[in-house]
Amino acid sequence: MSAFAARDGFVSASAAASDDASGTGAVAAHFGNPIGEQRLLARGRAVVELGTGVVTVTGPDRLSWLNSITSQQLTGLPAGVSTETLVLDQAGRVEHAARVVDDGSTVWLLTERADAAPLAGWLDSMRFMLRVEVADRSDAFATIGWFGEAAPFASVDLPEPPVAEWVDPWAAVTPGGWGYAAQEAHPGSDWTLRIAVVTPGTADAIAASDVPVAGLLAHEALRIAAWRPTLSDTDDRTIPHELDWLRSAVHLTKGCYRGQETVAKVHNLGHPPRRVVQLHLDGSDAVLPAPGTPVLLDDQQVGRLAASAVHHELGPIGLAVVKRSLDPTATLTLEADGVVVTAAQETIVPPGAGATANVPRLPRLGAVKRS
Repeated sequence: MSAFAARDGFVSASAAASDDASGTGAVAAHFGNPIGEQRLLARGRAVVELGTGVVTVTGPDRLSWLNSITSQQLTGLPAGVSTETLVLDQAGRVEHAARVVDDGSTVWLLTERADAAPLAGWLDSMRFMLRVEVADRSDAFATIGWFGEAAPFASVDLPEPPVAEWVDPWAAVTPGGWGYAAQEAHPGSDWTLRIAVVTPGTADAIAASDVPVAGLLAHEALRIAAWRPTLSDTDDRTIPHELDWLRSAVHLTKGCYRGQETVAKVHNLGHPPRRVVQLHLDGSDAVLPAPGTPVLLDDQQVGRLAASAVHHELGPIGLAVVKRSLDPTATLTLEADGVVVTAAQETIVPPGAGATANVPRLPRLGAVKRS
């Protein structure tokens, strides 16, 4: 168990099971007061151990190589500048997602812990004759997150400084990207997450200090409120457009990569078949539907719940991926512990997203009457 989780932390059953299977330290879901921890985290006063997987890529060809096989423009990425990228299959579906920062000699890829080994394995299989080396370093480092510029542990006497720091670009549409959600009131505009990659000794020093700590439940609630997608929100059919991930993880004018044809076709000529919405869940019965729960309209499934949490201001909320044609004003239902929970939608990706090329449609043959 990690030093943070040992600090009177409550580890979820799923995290504990993962800990037993992998031999790595499970991270805390909360420390006894998830809502209070959430408020401190949102104000930049607390840190959260994220348990993120860490993959490194070294070698002189590292950036141009990653650029050629993933969705983001990475060639020439300046040292210390953060971005994120996706690995797509031939049909444009999301297989892997990684937060990216290069320190001048090493590219640091941060992904979900369960995806670190698969991502490293796939990257290693794509090296061919290029001068790159890939390594899964998840067991060698911890990942500490916070909000705002100044780290809450800045005054702590650390045995070693962070080896890398990633700044989330979600607050604005990145160069080459595209935002489907309304920009004037986007809740992600205040999203200032930073993640430090630290050695176990440094993580222990932060955990032993008097810096307030928050659990993963606090981070998840803030993420959902900011409409911030992550790999856990995907399934085997997800394309980036559905989660508004063109905003930060896709460069629409870069060179060829696997899945690019689907990305371009859906964005320019078509519409994503599904779209993400935020759900405001009825909390009257104090139950919270779990991720993966079917989303229903009149007893017919119209989507699935991708994530859920209790937010310190918004109450019970979730992200759901639903059919594009679903009426945005419809009241939906989900089931949790045998209780039916109603949910109101807040549009993130609108039904009309895509088709940005605005190509005029030709009339059907015979539809025009001739005199």
